[in-house]
Parts: sequence; structure tokens; C-alpha cells
Amino acid sequence: MRFTYNQLKQYLKTNLSPIEIANALTMIGLEIEDIEDKKTPLKDFIVGEIIECENHPDSDHLHLLKVNTGKEILDVVCGAPNARKGLKGILARPGNIIPHDGTKLKKGVVRGKESNGMMCSARELSLGTEHDGIIELPSSVSAGQDAISALETIYNLDVVYEGNVLPNHPDYLGVLGIARDLAAGGFGELITSEIKEVKCDLQSPITVINNATNDAKEFNTR
Repeated sequence: MRFTYNQLKQYLKTNLSPIEIANALTMIGLEIEDIEDKKTPLKDFIVGEIIECENHPDSDHLHLLKVNTGKEILDVVCGAPNARKGLKGILARPGNIIPHDGTKLKKGVVRGKESNGMMCSARELSLGTEHDGIIELPSSVSAGQDAISALETIYNLDVVYEGNVLPNHPDYLGVLGIARDLAAGGFGELITSEIKEVKCDLQSPITVINNATNDAKEFNTR
């Protein structure tokens, strides 16, 4: 059974975090086998705006960038072909861990030029397979803005759960059933929606005749 955190919150009013929800689900009988969380690995990343972009003097493909973080200007060496002045993307700073491969970013020197960060592609952030260029964010985002709120304008960063449904819990095959059991366990409040009557003016050519009577006897096997 695969479902998302936001799907669950359509039926369950709760302040529990995605990890706390996973623990609660295991407690009530839905064993969570995997959690795909796109947000948590990005919590320390920010939006960077390229305010200068020049060619590296010792390379035919590298660029020397000056990137505005909202608080300071960083020198960044970048090889992305779409790097240009005015572009807003996700900036990884020294100390950030790149989600794709777990590398902890450090300050470095690339062909004699200091680099204090990295403008990231979708693959580096584990948001897709595209790695030929920097993620391009809308102009409405701001330098220094947290990466999660900025990326949510173009990506679905929901948390995805994968659970093992046991034979005695067919109610876990639907998100409403999962929310109902969580509410019963004290992990939130069930959100019930109004069932609206569906009116139909179509006439069916099929006639149903009920020949059952009240005279049928109960079948007794004893």
C-alpha cells in the first residue's frame, strides 16, 4: 500500500511529523516498510541568485559565479551550461550533504579559483534524473529563501509511505481506513466529509423483480 503524508492529512487532523506517523502506523498494525522523504534532506539548502557569471580563464566550460545568499555574496565555480546572471536556483553551501550521493560539501579550489558552494541540479537533490543544468526556480522566489518552500512551487515534495497490509486489515487498502484507525488510536482526529446525494435522470431498460418471500425457512445444519 502506497500513500502520502498529505493524502493522509486530508482525512486526519494531526500535528505528528511524518516520522511520528510512521511509528504510529506500525503500532496500530500497518508495518511501514519504506519512507521516501524529499524534504528532510533539503532543510539546510537555500535559494541562491547568480548576480555575476563569467567564463573561467582556464576552462572552456566552467563559469565563475557570484551568488547572492540573501546575507552575503559567495564565489562559486560552476560547470552547468545554463548558468547565467539572474538565474535563481538551489545553493549547497559548505557543510551541506548532497542527497544524491551523501557527499558533504567542502570549500574547494577548481583550476586555481576558490569555490564556496554549488548550484544544484535535480539529480543532485534526488528530485529527478536531470543533471545537465541547474534547477531554474521562478523569479518570485527570493535569495536566501529556504529550499523546501521554493522547490514546492515546481516539485511535489510529499512524503511517500509504503506499508505491508496484512490479511486481517483490508481496511488499510484505503487512506480513509488508515486515518480512522490512527484516530481511534489517539494519534489525531478523523476528518469526515459529507456524503452528497448523486441525482440521476437516466432511465434503465432493466427491470428488477424480487421473488423472495417471507416464507423461506432458515437452513439448519445441526
